[in-house]
This record gives sequence, structure tokens and C-alpha cells, in this order.
Amino acid sequence: MKTKKHNHPSAIRDTKGDRVFYLVNMVVLLLFTVLCLYPILCIISGAISSAYNVGLGIVTWYPKGFSLSGFKYVLKDSWLINGFGMSVFYTVAGTAINIVITFLTAFALSRRELMGRGFLNLFFAFTMWFSGGVIPSYLLVRNLGLLNTVWALLLPGAMSVWNMIVCRTFLMNSIPEELYEAASIDGAGYVRYMLVIVLPLSKAIVATLLLWYAIAHWNAYFNALIYINDKSLKPLSLYLREYLVQQSSMDISDFAGGEEVASDLLGMTELMKNSLTLLSCLPLWILYPFIQKYLVQGVMVGSVKG
Repeated sequence: MKTKKHNHPSAIRDTKGDRVFYLVNMVVLLLFTVLCLYPILCIISGAISSAYNVGLGIVTWYPKGFSLSGFKYVLKDSWLINGFGMSVFYTVAGTAINIVITFLTAFALSRRELMGRGFLNLFFAFTMWFSGGVIPSYLLVRNLGLLNTVWALLLPGAMSVWNMIVCRTFLMNSIPEELYEAASIDGAGYVRYMLVIVLPLSKAIVATLLLWYAIAHWNAYFNALIYINDKSLKPLSLYLREYLVQQSSMDISDFAGGEEVASDLLGMTELMKNSLTLLSCLPLWILYPFIQKYLVQGVMVGSVKG
């Protein structure tokens, strides 16, 4: 006996318009991916090609004349190695400070029984639109005795208000209030509740904050530019900036020995630029896959409902 199949009324069917929409989306995203990947491929190929081909300007998205001489010259510079180590230190220490302060503040502001919670939210939000500016900030850092110390790059930006708001919203929307009631019945206070219950359930937002703060610290150079004069404390990003600015002012007419020699010298300069840029990007490329699975969840949950 044949049974008649009934389509469920809630079943979703793709119409012709839906398929066209998906196709257009795929094409647009593919073009966007190509636009993002092309300069990265150009840097990679420019870092592993020969200096002569790079100097001629014939290297595009694929290498010509494989060579690692750019990395060899860059890695011989002891100050660049020191800058790389300082960037790792600033990123690790700064991100740890950021996450601790951001999470503590977000947890406190997520508690509806906090006295003055509305005023504190407005107080923090006010700083997102109004600040003292560069000169007052410099004077404050100087008067605190932080110039030419590692704390000048760690303390002034110890918390991003925007990141704190995202974290606070995540905690308010994702952690059921019944968990605190159950924990308080068992005798747990706020500190134990936060460390034992809330923190393990907040891996997604913590991973998201870790990525945001780590990228900001690794790429930051402006604070180091105005606060740090000690060469041993400069991060890699500042060396990269100074190196690119110095080398960009070079001209073929500055060299003696003909255009061929100038091409080799400029090619080696470009080769070292690309090698240094590639080395500065590698740590974040390595970090991203480990926390990528938490990123979308943390951003989406923490960005809805105020």
C-alpha cells in the first residue's frame, strides 16, 4: 500500500529569486576575496623572489626567481629581532591586562543590582566621543613618569569601551540569571560566581576580545612613536614604519654605477620591505585559526540587544 507524502507546511523552499540572490552573493564575495588576497599574494611573492626581478618591477602575484635573501638580511638586524621580541611582549602583556580589566568591568555593569549602573554606563560611553586629545594624553603620561617605559604602551589603552560594551551585552544575554540565584543559594559570592561559572561560559567573547586586542597591540605604532625614545623598547611596528619611510625616499639617481646596479639595490630594498612585512603578519595569521571558531559566536551574541 502506497503512502502519500505530505510536505510539511514549515518546509523552506528555494525560489528562483532566492537562487539568483545566492548566486549574486557568491560572485560578490568571490570578488571581494580576490581583492583581499591579491595584495597578500603580491607581498609573499615579492618576499621570495630574486632582488633583480623585484627591482625590475615584473613580480606580481607569483614569484620569479625564488630567493630567501630578503629574510636573511632582515634577520641579521639585531634591532629588528629585539623589536620583534618587544612586540610579542607588548601584545601578550597588553592583551592580558586588557582582557582582565574589560571582563571585570563588563561583569560589574552586567549586574542589574549594581548601584549607579545607568550613570556608569553613560560615563564610559561618554569617553567614546570625547577625549582630551594627544597633547593632554602626552602630558599625563609624562607627569606619571611613564615616558620611555613599557607601561606607556600598556596602561593608557588598558581598556576599550566598545569592547567592554560588547562583552557586557554578551554576559547579559548569554548567562541566565538563574545561575546566579543557584550559586548564591550554595553560598557563592560575586567573585566565585564570576570565576567558576561565568568565565567558563564566556569562552566565545573572551576569544573575540583576545583577537581584537592582540591585533591592536601588534599593529600599534603611534603611542610608541610619541612615548618611546629608547631604541631597546621600540616595537616591531615602529621599526617597520621607520624602515618603510626611509626606503621610500630612495631614488635611482642616488646610486652610482648605472641603472642595473640601481635596479639591484632598489630590488633588494623592496625585497627586504616585503620580507619584513610578511614576518610582521605571520604571528596573527598563526593565531587566527585557533580562535576563529569562537569569533563569529562572540561577535554576534555580543552585538545584539543593548
